[in-house]
Amino acid sequence: MAVGGGGAKVDELVPFPVKDQLPGIDFCVSSSPSWPEAIILGFQHYIVVLGTTVIIPSILVPVMGGGNVEKAELINTLLFVAGISTLLQTLFGTRLPVVIGGSYAFIIPAISIALRRNTSSNTVFLRPHQRFEQSMRAIQGALIIASLFQVILGFFGFCRIFGRFLSPLAAVPLVILTGLGLYAHGFPQLAKCIEIGLPALVVVVLLSQFLPHMIKSKGHILQRFAVLFSVAVVWVFAEILTVAGAYDNRSPNTQISCRTDRSGLLSAAPWIRVPYPFQWGRPTFNAGDIFAMTAACFVAVIESIGTIIAVSRFGSATPVPPSVLSRGIGWLGIGTLMAGAFGTGTGSTASVENAGLLGLTRVGSRRVVQISAGFMLFFSVLGKFGAILASIPLPIVAALYCVLFAYVASAGLGLLQFCNLNSFRSKFILGFSLFMGFSVPQYFNEYVLISGHGPVHSGAIWFNDIMQVIFTSAATVGISVAYFLDCTHSLGDSATRRDSGRHWWRKFRVFDQDIRSEEFYALPYNLNRFFPSF
Repeated sequence: MAVGGGGAKVDELVPFPVKDQLPGIDFCVSSSPSWPEAIILGFQHYIVVLGTTVIIPSILVPVMGGGNVEKAELINTLLFVAGISTLLQTLFGTRLPVVIGGSYAFIIPAISIALRRNTSSNTVFLRPHQRFEQSMRAIQGALIIASLFQVILGFFGFCRIFGRFLSPLAAVPLVILTGLGLYAHGFPQLAKCIEIGLPALVVVVLLSQFLPHMIKSKGHILQRFAVLFSVAVVWVFAEILTVAGAYDNRSPNTQISCRTDRSGLLSAAPWIRVPYPFQWGRPTFNAGDIFAMTAACFVAVIESIGTIIAVSRFGSATPVPPSVLSRGIGWLGIGTLMAGAFGTGTGSTASVENAGLLGLTRVGSRRVVQISAGFMLFFSVLGKFGAILASIPLPIVAALYCVLFAYVASAGLGLLQFCNLNSFRSKFILGFSLFMGFSVPQYFNEYVLISGHGPVHSGAIWFNDIMQVIFTSAATVGISVAYFLDCTHSLGDSATRRDSGRHWWRKFRVFDQDIRSEEFYALPYNLNRFFPSF
């Protein structure tokens, strides 16, 4: 205590202590709530992952020549592969509660492949379903080969090298931009139907942030299941508006966004259908397509690393050891390989929105995410039941994203506690990497809107796609700048380089150097004795 001039005691100003594990989490990675609560929380994770699962096929299928039937089948296939990939990641990968879903990074090369196939002279007389299958087979072939890039990065230890040189200072812009880089899927999508999107945003904020503090006894229930309550309430409200005829005389785009009966999924989805490998036919291979897909795989790896770091924080785990990070990316590559074999139209990545849900609910349990994988598999086979939930208006999902993506960005801000923010070196690296992470993708996206093509417009379409995929990813641009500067700026000054916070993570560089790593990341069934490097 310090004594003031008048003799009164005032609290001494002491900085908040650094925490290897995030406090305030109700259930960490290795713990779990009761089975009934875990099942409901797992279903909530399934609801959240549906957003991306519906958005990606909705973008790709019309370009590929398909209709509602193809879109329903693609959604079910994407859910099926996501369920298997999530189980593999939580059992043998990082062992963190990471949901593996579809990635937006693969949309650019997938659309490019589809447009080239559908405008070629060989497809002029094909039926729409045949054009869809031809495009899908080309995407499958590119994904299958490109997935080997992720497998090699992971299982051959290249990501382990990256992880050993990754400091908290470089991780800050990576995690922040992993969350904020998806802002286009938040309020801009919500505003397409403001009368249901905005109420959904208000309801989820009230239920998760304000009401739990007003209702002390059962307030944690509202916070933990805020997403389910919000979706249920606003979905009923949207149904009432639809039945009342509020959108009968509105534009077609407004009706698609707002009405609850315009998705076309329920009538198109089969009652029971089990996705299987090569269901669209034999994959075709093209070198240019493979290069473009490999660039998307690289972006998916970068964004997945940012999500994994956020998940480790929200699961109250210690910083991820480089060997565990590398193991997780290897299994991510297996997920992308399955995506190519089954034909999902996109590769795999760690789901950012589900990482944010861990922070919202304060439940980072591995078991809960494994239960959600069970729901993915169940509803992907029973197509009609899955189509009902997949028909949730996307502005409601976008309202959830506004909160969930923000939680992931806040996990990146939390890493600042390890850094010296009074250092001008730290200020420059943080500010410059964040600014470039937002500015460069904005330039590339605006150029496409104005010119119809990217800034790189050479005769090689695959090279144009590579540049567009890499430089429209905020997380990839941000970490590239931050990682390079952190490893080269003041290279010979060890005292200055401590400002990056490397010394806080040093004891987690080797898997068995901290006893807590065994608790969170050890492989099951004593597999660590057979794979000590993983």
